[in-house]
Amino acid sequence: MPWKETCSVDERLQFIAQVNESDETFAELCRRFGISRKTGYKWVERYEQAGPRGLEERRPVAHTFPHATPAAIVNALVELRKERPTWGPKKLRARLESMGLEGLPATSTIGELLKKHGLIRPRRRRVVMPTSAMPSTLAPAEQPNDTWCADFKGHFALGDKTRCHPLTLTDQASRYLLKCEGVAKPDEASVRPHFERAFREFGLPNRIRSDNGPPFATQGIGGLSALSVSWIKLGVVPERIEPGKPQQNGRHERMHKTLKAEATSPPEATLAAQQRVFDRFRHEYNDQRPHEALGQRTPASRYTPSRRTMPSKPSSPEYPDTMAVRRVGDMGRLQFGGANTFVSKLIANEPVGLLPIADDVWELYYGPVLLAQVTLKNKELQLAKAR
Repeated sequence: MPWKETCSVDERLQFIAQVNESDETFAELCRRFGISRKTGYKWVERYEQAGPRGLEERRPVAHTFPHATPAAIVNALVELRKERPTWGPKKLRARLESMGLEGLPATSTIGELLKKHGLIRPRRRRVVMPTSAMPSTLAPAEQPNDTWCADFKGHFALGDKTRCHPLTLTDQASRYLLKCEGVAKPDEASVRPHFERAFREFGLPNRIRSDNGPPFATQGIGGLSALSVSWIKLGVVPERIEPGKPQQNGRHERMHKTLKAEATSPPEATLAAQQRVFDRFRHEYNDQRPHEALGQRTPASRYTPSRRTMPSKPSSPEYPDTMAVRRVGDMGRLQFGGANTFVSKLIANEPVGLLPIADDVWELYYGPVLLAQVTLKNKELQLAKAR
C-alpha cells in the first residue's frame, strides 16, 4: 500500500518523527504508513544522510545504456579528431564510415561526444554583414577542368628566415587540389614550371581563374601578362575576378583557410621541409578529407583529368572571318588603316583580331581576350579601355 494521499514528503517526515518517538515496533509503524520495511529503512537512511531534502523524490538512474555509443567507436572518433582537429562532426563521421566502421552515431551525437571529451572549443560569434547579390560574368564550372582556380596563399616566414609563397591550383567543380607548391618568389619565372607540370599531368582546362595581380595579370592592355599569354597560346582562357571581390573565387579561398590551419602553423625550418608538409596536406585534402559540398565525398572521387593534352608546341590564336587580322610588330606596335599605335610587347609578332562595331570603331582581341576599343580618327589609332 503506498503513502497516503497527502504530500509525500510530509508523510515521510511524520514517519521519521514516529520512528524517533513512538513505542511501536518498526514493522508496526511501516504497516500503519502502508509501506514495506525495506522502504521504511530507505527513507530513514536518506533522512540521516541529507535531512528533509533526502525525502524528496529522485529521478530514476539508469544502470545500463542500451543506446550508448560503443567504446570502440568513441575511441576511434577521439583519435581521428586529435589527428584532424579542424574537422567537424560531419567530416569525422564520413571519414569513419569510409574506414569501414559500422553503427556510427548521428552527427549531433558525435558533436556531443566531442564536447564531452573536451575536443570542441566554443567559437567566438562574428557579426556577418549581408551582401547584396551581384551578377557575375564568370563562366559556370559544371564539370572537372571547366575552370581551374589559381592564387597565392599569403606568404609567411620559415625557420631559416626566408619566405614561402604557397602557389595553389584547384579544380573549381571537384575541389581537387591540383598543385600546392611553395615558391621563394611570386613571379612568372617561379610559377610557370608548376603550371606546365600541371598541364602535363592533368591536361588542359578550359579556363584559369585568378585575381588581377602578378604574375597572373598586369595593369597593361587587357590585363595581359607573360603567363596569361602563354596560357592563351595553349588554348586556355584567362578569367579574372573583379578587383576587391575575393568571394568570386570563394571555393578556392575556403581551401586556403584549411591550408593555413593544417599546413602552415607552425612553419617548417626550410622551403624543402615545408613542401613535404604541403605534399602531405594535398594528399589528405584530395583523398581523405570529406567535403560537405560533395556529399561528404572526397575531391579525388569526383575529379578526372582533362582529355585535352598539352601540345608539344604552343600556337598563336586563330580568328573568325568576321574579324580583320593584323600582326603586332616586334616592338609591340599595331598598324591598321594607315596608322599605328603601341599595344604591348607581350604579344609582339602575334596576330590580333579586330571586330567592327561601328564606323571606324573596332574591338581589339588577342585570342579570346578583349584588349581595347580601337578608333581610327584623323588617320590616328586611339585605344580606349574595353567596356
